[in-house]
Amino acid sequence: MAALSFPQSIDYDGPMPPQSPKTTASASSPGRWIGAIGLSLLGLLLASSCVQTWLSSRVLAASFVSPGTWMAWVGAKPVGTGLPDEVQVSFLSVATVIASLMLVTWAGGSFWVARRSSRSLTDSLALWGMWGAFWWCAIDLWEWTWIIAGIVGWESLAALLAGTPQFWLALCVTGWVTTLCSVAASTTEQTESAAATSTTRWVWLACGLYIAVFTTMNWRLYFNLLIPHGDSAMYEEHLWNVLHGKGFQSYLDQGYFLGEHIQFVHLFLIPIYVIWPSHLLLELTESTALAMGALPVYWMTRRNTGSDKAALAAAIAYLFYTPMQFLDIEIDLKTFRPEAFGIPLLLLTLDQLDRRNLRGLLIGLAFTLTVKEDYALIFGPMGLWILWHAWRTPSNSPAAGNRRTWMITGLSVSIGSVGYLWLATRVIMPWFRAGAEVHYARYFSKFGETPEQIVQTMLTNPGLLFGELFSTATFLYALAMLAPVAFLPLFSPGRLAVGAPLFGILCLNELAKDPRHQFHAPLVAIVFWAVAAGLPSAGICLRRFAVRIGTLTPNREAGLATIPRTLLWASALTTGVFFSLSPLGIPFWDAGSSWNWQRLYGPSRRAAEFVHVIPLIPQNSRVASTDFVHPRFTHYDRSYDYSQYLRKVSGYEQRVPDDTEFIVIDTQHPYSTIKRPDQIPELRDHPDQWELLPDRTEGYFIVLKRRTADMKDLHHTDSHGN
Repeated sequence: MAALSFPQSIDYDGPMPPQSPKTTASASSPGRWIGAIGLSLLGLLLASSCVQTWLSSRVLAASFVSPGTWMAWVGAKPVGTGLPDEVQVSFLSVATVIASLMLVTWAGGSFWVARRSSRSLTDSLALWGMWGAFWWCAIDLWEWTWIIAGIVGWESLAALLAGTPQFWLALCVTGWVTTLCSVAASTTEQTESAAATSTTRWVWLACGLYIAVFTTMNWRLYFNLLIPHGDSAMYEEHLWNVLHGKGFQSYLDQGYFLGEHIQFVHLFLIPIYVIWPSHLLLELTESTALAMGALPVYWMTRRNTGSDKAALAAAIAYLFYTPMQFLDIEIDLKTFRPEAFGIPLLLLTLDQLDRRNLRGLLIGLAFTLTVKEDYALIFGPMGLWILWHAWRTPSNSPAAGNRRTWMITGLSVSIGSVGYLWLATRVIMPWFRAGAEVHYARYFSKFGETPEQIVQTMLTNPGLLFGELFSTATFLYALAMLAPVAFLPLFSPGRLAVGAPLFGILCLNELAKDPRHQFHAPLVAIVFWAVAAGLPSAGICLRRFAVRIGTLTPNREAGLATIPRTLLWASALTTGVFFSLSPLGIPFWDAGSSWNWQRLYGPSRRAAEFVHVIPLIPQNSRVASTDFVHPRFTHYDRSYDYSQYLRKVSGYEQRVPDDTEFIVIDTQHPYSTIKRPDQIPELRDHPDQWELLPDRTEGYFIVLKRRTADMKDLHHTDSHGN
């Protein structure tokens, strides 16, 4: 249907009128060569000094590599039972490595510039030598700021710098790559034809590569018994229990899952789960869904910029974007979250909004709300955004006839979102919890124990509120969300503001202090919605700035046009080097890292020994097991959690449920506290009730079986009342 026409963006990357060949002085003039050599020597000294500072400190070096790898690099020795805080690093050794990198990148970059532009190799060496050296010099700005912060006693700035050297290095590398692409842009050819060949196939190829990589990683984690049941594999148990008449629940605890969240999007997988009832299916569909989010990003960016290349850059940046990747594999290796489905659903909804498709927008809103009640925090301000833009539509606009419809839609979405959130958190969820308070109220314990107390404290104690909002942690959170996209969403402040209320709540949440878990999922879509509109705005600002300072010439037009889109994909790529858990990131290859590929994805003796456990336990049994083997028993009659966490199914006591028939203990899992049979409370305190089965796993697993007399009628007793 016809809909409201929102303000259109200006194409910064469109066709240019033919330009005459370059007539300026040769880039290889003596002054240019002197500048290139001088800046290169200065860059060598400054960059080496900064890297020496980083490597000399255990705290600073931890931003880049693991402590073990750092000690190996600098030849440090342990101090007693700990690690040294500071070590002496040779400046000459650092400078030698930096000089080698500078020479290789200078030569390689110059050759590439010469091939892509009309410049000779000699001109390219002089030009790129100067501009490339600038970014080597820029690295040391971090060190000078660090020194000044220490001299003046600015502790908050020093703390911020201590936690962000990897961001600064990524920024400098991004600037270096962007400058290289800008210098290499052809000075005689057009920036991009209006009839440019579609790059959609490259987006599909990138999506396929992402799916292959992350599905493989997720599956290997499952095979190696490294996926926790709680907040990950428990969702597969939901599907199994629904199909087998046990209700929408996990046996982690008593009660239906709707008491935790209004979240049932994963139930839509049941038609294919019937064919393949496996947790591996959930991992595959999640990675696929996340990858497919690149398509609406591509569509929205192309629509706003008119550029296929800019759209491709945005799609690639989305796939590199580490806050999105952490929805696939979290920092604690939780690999499946229904929240991940919200990213492509919300992106599709925003795409329908950009297309002015009211019906598609409303359908998208409805489906996205199945992901989690949190999305109402996005739809509320989105409704205000729609209302505002509808109100601003000129009366003589062709879409003015639909202005009233969109104003009503925006107001309805905003008010409806507030009502839905209240209904979900104050009526539906407490009803499924037998009147108990929603569980995540405790995430804001500084402000109160109930939502009403939390809101009251925020209103009556603004000092506490602003102290939490305007903190170093908040700045780092914003940096982690915006730096990978080169801060381009800031060029579309209205769209970015739609995510501001949720971002503020996350900054107050004691468990959601950085985007390496799942809480920030809705913000990912908002960031790229703002990127789609921010790219052309950034291009316009850059062009105006170049005109103002008198550097915009026909010969530089092509290079200028590449800057925003290159900044976008290069920022996502370079930040990913330091943060991504995929093969793109340093942690994947760092031998001392907890996320090293051999440790997580290579052959596992523990997983190999587990095959001896399964034959000991009939599938109609009720099993209590430790966390990381718990996912292997979700298809059994009952699958209980064996941990020190007090649960309702055990009467909030430190014991297994009364109807438990087998106990399986993984002695080698990441949080294992039981290593030997004599450490098991049930066997130690009630030897007459439990039998220790023969160990066929060389101590990796311990299996207890309730003695036959005590198992009588257990299969006919349901302690859950189901």
